Amino acid sequence: MSTASGPTRVETDSLGSLEIPAEAYWGIHTARALENFPITRRPISVYPDLITALARVKQAAARANKEIGVLDADKADIIDRVCEEIVGGALHDQFLVGVIQGGAGTSTNMNTNEVIANRGLELMGKELGDYTSLHPIDDVNRSQSTNDVYPTAIKLAMIMATQRLLAEHSLLREAFSRKGAEFAHILKVGRTQLQDAVPMTLGQEFNGFATTISEDRERLSEVLPWLGEISLGATAIGTGITADPRYAEAVRRHLVELTGVPMITAPDLIEATSDAGVFMTLSGHLKRAAVKLSKICNDLRLLSSGPQAGIGEINLPARQAGSSIMPGKVNPVIPEVVNQIAFSVIGADATVTAAAEAGQLQLNAFEPVIAHSILQSIAWLRNGCHTLRVNCIDGITANTQRLASQVESSVGVVTALTPYIGYTASATLAHTALTTNASIAELVVDAGLMTAEEVAKVLSPERLSGLVAATGVIDVIPPQQ
Repeated sequence: MSTASGPTRVETDSLGSLEIPAEAYWGIHTARALENFPITRRPISVYPDLITALARVKQAAARANKEIGVLDADKADIIDRVCEEIVGGALHDQFLVGVIQGGAGTSTNMNTNEVIANRGLELMGKELGDYTSLHPIDDVNRSQSTNDVYPTAIKLAMIMATQRLLAEHSLLREAFSRKGAEFAHILKVGRTQLQDAVPMTLGQEFNGFATTISEDRERLSEVLPWLGEISLGATAIGTGITADPRYAEAVRRHLVELTGVPMITAPDLIEATSDAGVFMTLSGHLKRAAVKLSKICNDLRLLSSGPQAGIGEINLPARQAGSSIMPGKVNPVIPEVVNQIAFSVIGADATVTAAAEAGQLQLNAFEPVIAHSILQSIAWLRNGCHTLRVNCIDGITANTQRLASQVESSVGVVTALTPYIGYTASATLAHTALTTNASIAELVVDAGLMTAEEVAKVLSPERLSGLVAATGVIDVIPPQQ
């Protein structure tokens, strides 16, 4: 069976022979995976962090094998050099196997071994596919198994990807904080259950968004050390078969030196080879962050709704025409796309949960879909945070005239008066205000319950929004007996 048109070379494995494109750096194992898994049409190279992580693992392995004397130094140095090229961005287009694949990641590991071996052969002046000089398995994969290489690589990839997500989270939090400061003294009506509640400031609302982002950043940061527990040296099932006893510590040390990421060898390699708990934890935190970010986007869409017949308290930047039939319509497309990212992350978490549960005995065969689900969620969340900040939050303005009008006509301000006139009188006044559209302040004064000066003091923006507590101002009006 041929897998190529044009010049080819023939490679052989235990199942037979295949024609491989002559210039391809991948080989027969990759070719079989391409035939077997034409599922997503998305190669593993869509996740550059994964390719970088695989190269770093192979590089650390080569250095460790050289150090303990189980791999020829010249071969180890060639492997090291090729891996550094891959980390620098070379050859990523040669990582072709699909993100969803059977075999617990074996196809990904084989693809990596073949690319490194063939590029190494090229550097040695040998023909691609001439594995007598540098072998994908005997040399590049020395002391390793897919079952310790693949989970270690995806953990490292998740660490790198999460760090970039955290950086975007920080920028988004800062954007919300800036708006909080900008809107600090703009009074508005708070709402519970979509009904008018008590007053607050628009700044308090945006500062609340910033705090939400901050909390999720902290939770995601907590997972990073757990991802640093690796299983290199475990080989097939955790017993370390085919690996020198010195290898596990040597490869861990070299991987830390290469990446700067703190890593420890799992204390129980049998357990570590079969357990997917850390992936569920990371996925759960990603879901939490996505859900809370989506809730913020729901609020932004509501607060900007209308603009004439809705709440219309804030104005989102106009990003594109909103309708092919209604001229002038502009939709909140940036919050909408972030909502959809959240829906995907929620679904991905369900996939990770199912895949983790489906592991059997000494190995979880479904780590490819776990890796794909989590890396996609991280990437999409990072991109979502970026577009939300740049294309939406930074350009939000307050509709101050509408906000002031809503506060002035809101019966919710009566809540601030209950300590002075009592709940019963407040309820009566609220009912009167709703039926007559009269001002609460005027009704209180007309009823002789408080003076105009006292009402103005209690209903000041600082008191209504709770900022008075922070300034240390003491109420001078005696409470109603």
